[in-house]
Amino acid sequence: MITTELRLPELALVAGTRGLLGAGIGLLVADKLSDERRKGIGWALLATGVLTTIPLAMIVLGRRRRRSI
Repeated sequence: MITTELRLPELALVAGTRGLLGAGIGLLVADKLSDERRKGIGWALLATGVLTTIPLAMIVLGRRRRRSI
């Protein structure tokens, strides 16, 4: 079994980046704002979500440990 331990602040960062990524994708497919504004905000949120995920993924994957059952 592989386990990963996360502290609460790290878990909040992971959840926050997932939220930014989802909000960015949602804005890219929404019709509520003008095309230019919607695409600008959507791409910014998407890029922020992706760029902040990379270092967090390295932290999380670096803490994985195999445990015998």
